[in-house]
This record gives sequence, C-alpha cells and structure tokens, in this order.
Amino acid sequence: MPRLFGSELSIFSFALVSFFLGELGDGLNIFQGVYLVAIGWSEGSVGFALSIMGFTALAIQTYAGDIIDNTSCDRRRFLSSASIVTALCAMSIVFVSKGNDNHTLVFASKFIEGISSSFIAPCLAALTMATFGPDKFDDAMASNMFWGHVGSCVSALLAGTAAYALYPNIQYCFVVIGSSAIAAVGATKYLPEGDPLLGRGLEQKYSIDTAGSSETEDNDIANAGPISAYVEMEEQEQGRRGCLPALSSYWSIFSDRKTIVLCFTGFFFHFANANVLLVLGELMGGDNEDGSVKRNAIPLIACAIIVSQVMMSVATFAGDAMTKSGWGRRPLIIVGLLTVPIRCALIIFWKDAGEAYLLSTQVLDGLGDGILTLMHPILVADVTFGTGRFNLLMGFSASWFGLGATLSNLLGQIIVERMGHVA
Repeated sequence: MPRLFGSELSIFSFALVSFFLGELGDGLNIFQGVYLVAIGWSEGSVGFALSIMGFTALAIQTYAGDIIDNTSCDRRRFLSSASIVTALCAMSIVFVSKGNDNHTLVFASKFIEGISSSFIAPCLAALTMATFGPDKFDDAMASNMFWGHVGSCVSALLAGTAAYALYPNIQYCFVVIGSSAIAAVGATKYLPEGDPLLGRGLEQKYSIDTAGSSETEDNDIANAGPISAYVEMEEQEQGRRGCLPALSSYWSIFSDRKTIVLCFTGFFFHFANANVLLVLGELMGGDNEDGSVKRNAIPLIACAIIVSQVMMSVATFAGDAMTKSGWGRRPLIIVGLLTVPIRCALIIFWKDAGEAYLLSTQVLDGLGDGILTLMHPILVADVTFGTGRFNLLMGFSASWFGLGATLSNLLGQIIVERMGHVA
C-alpha cells in the first residue's frame, strides 16, 4: 500500500506550517492597536484601521474560497504567496512612529493584508482535506489548530520579550513576528498536494486507511503507478469528456439551514468577543505620566495572549477528544458561547483589582475561542462534503465571522473613546 498522502512527514509538515502561521494570529492586531494608541492615535482611528482589514476580508473571503475550489494551480503556491504578503504588511508598522499623523501606510497595509490573509485558511483547509480525506479531517484540523495556537504563544512571547528589550523602540517587535511567519513558506514545500478534487469536498477515488495512507479502489490502477498520476490522467479524461463530478449550486449551499445557523452563530460570537482583548490590553497597558507607553505594556498583553492561546490549545485537544467520545458538536458550541458574557462580567468586576485578575479572564477567552475555532472547519466539512463547495463555504462563513469581529473592533473602539472602557 503506497504511503503517499498521510505519511509522518506530511503530518509534521502541516504542524510546522500551522505553527508558523500561528505567528500571524490575533495577537498581531492587538499589539498593533495598543502601539498605535500609545503613540497618539485615537481609539476610533485604531478601530477604523483594524476594520479596514476586516471589511476587505469580508468582501474577499467568499471569492477566495471559490477560487481555491476551482483553481487548477497548486494550492501550496497560493498559501506561500498569501503568507509572504501578510507578513510584510504586518512588518510595515515599523515605519509608523510617534508624531506621525499620516495614517495612509497603516490603512493601505491593512487593506492589502485583508486580501492576502483571506486565502490562508481556505488553502490550509483544502490541502488538509486533500491529504487526509473526510475520515481523518477532524483529527488533522485539530492538530493544525493546536500547533497554530502554540505558534501564537511563541509569537506573543517573542514580541513581548523584544518590546521589553528594545524599549522605547517597541515597534520592532513586529519584525520578529513577521519574520517568523515567513518561515511558513519554507515548510510549505514539504506539504503534499493531495487529491485536488478531494480538496474541494468531492468524493474521493480512493480510500484512506487508519494510518492515513491511501489506496485506489481499483487494484489494477493502484498497481499501475502513483495515485497522483492516476488522478491527473482521470482529470484529463474528464476534461476531454467535458464532465466533472456533479457540483452543488451556490444557492443550495448558501440557503442551507445549517449554513445560516453556522454563519449567524459565528457572527454574534465574534461581535461580542473580538474587541474585548484590545480593551483589556488598553486597561492593563496604560501610559506613563508623559503620555508614552509603559515599558511593560506589550509584555503584559503578551502574557494575556499566552494565557488565552494555552487555553485554546487545551480546548482544541479536549474538544477533539470529546467529539470522538460522542459528545457531538452542539454542547461544545454552547459552552464556547457562554464564556463571553462570563468573561466580560468578570472584567467589569475586577477592573480595579489588579493586572493578575484581569489576566485570569483570558482563560475564558481561550476556552471559548478555542472551541469555536475548532468547530468551524469541522462543521463546514459536515455540511459540504460531496458538494464540491467546501472552500466556498469556508470563505463565506469566515466572512460572517470576520464581519462580527470587524464591527466589534470598529464600534467597540468608538464606544471606548466616547464612554470609557467599562461601557
């Protein structure tokens, strides 16, 4: 039996890419937001800058998913290109210093970052599905997310250490984050391309065993040569006949009740949750008497992100185990949703109790976000496998999630500027 797709090298490669892509996690925008406020930007301007990326991703993500579904190009090239552009945009903030009232650079970089980052998640999900198939997809995505959270922890640790060591030139911590993320490109070349049709959620031509290896259903074909060659010949033959496997219509995907519930649930979760960490960072960071950012501001926020990401890793591991044991998706999602109101209530109650109390609320952030992040691609796979629209729905649902997060940052920062943090 040929070990073409699910080899140990493949598993390690996905973990490595996920780890480095984790460097571009939520912490990056939080660090940037706190830094911009510290050098004199208003909270409203920061919220607007972050919302540019969000609204751009909102407009692009569905199309990005559809492009990844329909492309005849190697999806690994999309992933590498998107990672490089996103990392460069992240590092551009080093050119923004105190007294710089020109917001054009940040606004432009956030616009470009919104486009490039829209391709990362669907590319990685498509390659994972193409390599491991639906039977192993849950485990593979849980592994990807676990190592992504570990990467976010390392990113926050590196950024916090760099900001403290390079103080007052704390903007150079973004170079550390961006440079680390570019390393994902080096690991991408070791990812298998897998079956392109399986990667878009169409029925596979061969089975995947418990070790993650694959074999064709026709033994004569399996003995004739590599599976990848067979897939290529089969696709060429289908092209000559002018017939591809049947694809579900766009409307059937968008109007599915499960799609609607998934999108609205994710929207309201991120609308409630996205801006909380930024507000928490502003509460803990504060300023010196001369208005400059405190030396421990970024390290404190790094600690908050590390606590959250550690809990996300735990939630990912526990959620995967509980799903296997028969808990189902719904109870886990309910637990994740309940963490937001409890967390916000504790922040209000402990706002003057000290940094340690505020940091402890990040446990709930990690638990809730970890569960919802794990469930997202798994639910999309449940809804779309066999339709050929897997990445389309990944992008479409991510757009709704992103809309919630964008509105949260935009409206949340406007409210903070006018009414204070507790509001």
